[in-house]
Amino acid sequence: MKPAPCFVLSVIALIAVQMRAADVQRAYGDNVRARGSLDNSRLKFQTERKGSVAFIGGSITEMEGYRPMVCELLKKRFPGTAFTFTAAGISSTCSTTGAFRLASDVFGGGPVDLLFVEFAVNDDQDAHHTRGECIRGMEGIIRHARALNPNVDIVVTFFVNEGMLKTLEAGETPLTVEAHEAVCAHYGVPTINLAREVAEEITDGKLTWKQYGGVHPAPLGNAICAKMIDELFERAWSRPLAAEAKFAAHAMPAEALDAMNYERGRFVDPKEAKVVKGWTLGVPDWKNLAGGKRGRFTSIPILSATEPGSELTLEFEGTCVGAYVVAGPDAGMVEASVDGGGVVVVDLYHSFSKGLHYPRTVMLGTDLKAGKHVLTVRVSKETKSAGHAARVMQFVAN
Repeated sequence: MKPAPCFVLSVIALIAVQMRAADVQRAYGDNVRARGSLDNSRLKFQTERKGSVAFIGGSITEMEGYRPMVCELLKKRFPGTAFTFTAAGISSTCSTTGAFRLASDVFGGGPVDLLFVEFAVNDDQDAHHTRGECIRGMEGIIRHARALNPNVDIVVTFFVNEGMLKTLEAGETPLTVEAHEAVCAHYGVPTINLAREVAEEITDGKLTWKQYGGVHPAPLGNAICAKMIDELFERAWSRPLAAEAKFAAHAMPAEALDAMNYERGRFVDPKEAKVVKGWTLGVPDWKNLAGGKRGRFTSIPILSATEPGSELTLEFEGTCVGAYVVAGPDAGMVEASVDGGGVVVVDLYHSFSKGLHYPRTVMLGTDLKAGKHVLTVRVSKETKSAGHAARVMQFVAN
């Protein structure tokens, strides 16, 4: 994903940030977890007068919300610093997709100094991840980011939806937040628990869900997040930078929480697949396909099949394999096997596919022995939708 300029905050957003700064006199407590260190990015911004900052997540990151606010905060803290801001949010995507596109979409333009990650909501309402799937994705992102740049500082933020809010109001922690928090604690990564902060402010009568703005927050809701991140900066950077300060690689735990996490996640070009029958590579005839389309997906070549029995093979290396697909009203099922083993039937159709060609990553083979493998994919005769379509933007492997 190409670096994008940070858009200037709207007047409403600026007013919202100022309101939070003036009206909310709380230190946020453990809702801002200042783990580890943000010294590397500070050193880069302050001494070299340049820096690369990236944001990866779902629609909350893609929208003009907290992300441009944080960009403005950084520019204010480090005037004269030449920043490159990379906006790598893609609506509907979860931490699994994030782990596989990290290298290309975030680090494709070179090393990143400060990385913001946001997937708690999408892992919940879009992917419906188990705790294990949440850990594989988030741990993969953190480990891979620090393999690509051992000095990269990372901040993980937990946004909130209605279901997660009810869980918090019942005194419990949403599954995705707990799983992501466990990963961040293991790697000494600071977290912004906006979800709990919002629940507490609503309980205290200082905020309403309507004022916050819902799943895709209003300027006021995004300003709460920005203010919390600014509080993290204040805790991390309030003291003068030591004269002898040097860049230091972040410590990497000897053991991962999940040895099969997606730390080597990558895209595999569909051109590498060998078509047995029925699959074609090209831009689909979108205008004649029912369902909503998002512009980012309508001009790229896609490996497609619409008839049962269509088959392909793909050679890959790693411990898992899957596909990053767009699944619309006609999305079907595929039968997948690795190295001629047992067949797994995977339904590409998603609950959001009814009216939208929906981006998602489906895993076709996991927990494999490290090494070279061959994936076989066949379009199934079974379907729960209006068709049998399979549209692959990228294969993924780890």
